[in-house]
Order: sequence, then C-alpha cells, then structure tokens
Amino acid sequence: MPVAPVKQPPAAERVYAHVKQAVLERHYEGGTLLTEGELADAVGVSRTPVREALLKLEVEGLIKLYPKKGALVLAVSAQEIHDVVETRLLVEEFAARKAVPASPQLIGRLGELLARQQVQVESGDLAGAAVTDRCFHAEIVRNAGNDILSRLYDQLRDRQLRMGVAVLQAHPDRTATTLAEHREILDALRDGNPEAAVTVVRRHVSRVRNLARGEVR
Repeated sequence: MPVAPVKQPPAAERVYAHVKQAVLERHYEGGTLLTEGELADAVGVSRTPVREALLKLEVEGLIKLYPKKGALVLAVSAQEIHDVVETRLLVEEFAARKAVPASPQLIGRLGELLARQQVQVESGDLAGAAVTDRCFHAEIVRNAGNDILSRLYDQLRDRQLRMGVAVLQAHPDRTATTLAEHREILDALRDGNPEAAVTVVRRHVSRVRNLARGEVR
C-alpha cells in the first residue's frame, strides 16, 4: 500500500517559521537586510507568501519592512532589555514564592530540564540551551497557579529566547553560572525556602540584563 506524502504547511507559514527561527537564533543578526528574492529561494516558494510572512513578523516587532528594499532585522534595544527584565523580575519573584511548597512533579520536571540543559551546553547547542533555560523558568511560573500571569509570561517567549541566545553566544563562560543558579533555585524550592529562591531569581535575571546590555549595537 503506497505511503501518502507528508503534507507541508502553507508556503507563508514555512517562510514565517524559517525567518523567525533564524532571527531568534541570531543566524540573521540585528541590522541584516533580507530581500524577498533571497528568502523565496531559501525556502523554495514564490515571493507572494514571503510578503505575507514578513508582514506578520513586522507586527511581532522582529523586522522592519522597507518598500522595494527588503526587511531589516531589528536589533535588541536597551529599552527592550529593560522592559523584559523588569517584567520577568515582577513575575518570577512572585512565582517563586507561590511555588512553595513545591510539588514532587515540579521538582522532577525542573530536574529534567536542568539535566537537558547540561547536555546541551556540553554539546555546544547554545540555541537549544536558551530554549531549555526559558522552559525552566516558565515551569515555575506555570506552577504559581495564576493562568493570566502565565499567559503574560508566555508573551515574552520570543524576546527571552533572542536575548538568551545572544548572551550565551557572547559569554559562553556564563553557561556554568546559569546552570549553578538553576541548581540553587531548584534546591531552594525543594527545601521549601521561598525567600532563598527569590534571592537567586533576582540575582540570576538581573545578571542577564547586565550581560545583554553588551549586545546592544
């Protein structure tokens, strides 16, 4: 019996996913000018779905369209770094307190994510490590039991990933500190010590802000 061919996503979705991943993982750096023709060739589509995908990415604040020229990848601004970190501190400090007493499920999940991030760092997969880093913090926020707060935090996802990849690529020595601080957060939650968890979260997120500021061009 013949195997049915795998149905591909619509062309515009493929272009959107290609460009977004490349921007978040910094294959397309801030300041890079992308043309419709180059993207159409890279993904294997016509220019029409490229335009549709770029319009969506402009709304998300990742690029700026210039008619007849192309799309400029926007660099991370100092204001964006400030806003993201300020929001993260407000949400994550609250979530760390609410997560205590931590359930065995939360402790187990954080342990799994920490082990995964360790493997990714050791193999040089910094983009993957940034994703797992974000998942570690999001897991604690989800366990605070406030769905509105969790959705708000999820809206920071793309900005967090882009900043996280930038920091890890520019400061590979930072990975050891990141892993150590994640262990401290996990230990504090396991010990039922919310104030200790909040202290580490504050130090951890604030250091990301200071390092990311060096990426502003």
